[in-house]
Amino acid sequence: QVQLVESGGGLVQTGGSLRLSCAASGRTLSSYNMGWFRQAPGKEREFVAAISRRGTTYYIDSAKGRFTISRDDAKNTVYLQMNSLKPEDTAVYYCAADSRYSVAASGYDYWGQGTQVTVSS
Repeated sequence: QVQLVESGGGLVQTGGSLRLSCAASGRTLSSYNMGWFRQAPGKEREFVAAISRRGTTYYIDSAKGRFTISRDDAKNTVYLQMNSLKPEDTAVYYCAADSRYSVAASGYDYWGQGTQVTVSS
């Protein structure tokens, strides 16, 4: 099994940037397709971005042009660069891993504990 630990969250003003990291241990990251999800208070967990083992990426419409998902298999880490942040991006952000490539939370078996992102207006 793979263990995932997110970091990089914090408080940022509207228009600011953050880079989230997801460090994997237990198995090599190259074995997995990876996703980033977020969950705001009172809302369901929402897909944000995914990257396949080959580097193919996919984004939710609201993230296109602002967020970039990337992976460094040598460092066993996946990143989510978030620019031009908005208050509606405020949520707990989770990374997830699975052998399948999916935009659905149900498609991922392994999850990190999450990191809080707060965007002030």
